[in-house]
Amino acid sequence: MNQITVDALAALAHPTLIDVREPNEYAIGHAPGAVNLPLSELPARIAEVPAGTPVHVICQAGGRSARATELLTGNGVDAINVDGGTNAWIQQGHPLETPSA
Repeated sequence: MNQITVDALAALAHPTLIDVREPNEYAIGHAPGAVNLPLSELPARIAEVPAGTPVHVICQAGGRSARATELLTGNGVDAINVDGGTNAWIQQGHPLETPSA
């Protein structure tokens, strides 16, 4: 499985980033630019995932994003798991966004 560290992700200019946590988790705070597409909805919404570009997948600690990465890769998406998830993102001091009201 392709993986990327949170520091390497933060260094990318404009990564395509999907947060597969549930909406209540996403609302607490997420990596800037992340689009919420919960793992529980991903199989039915896979057509919403951009094609033709690497897609970085993040969750809280890395388990759900690993499953999502496998699902996406199996459907022809160039998916990359974010190692350590949002927990690692926070621990490394990277900023969080919250949804705008």
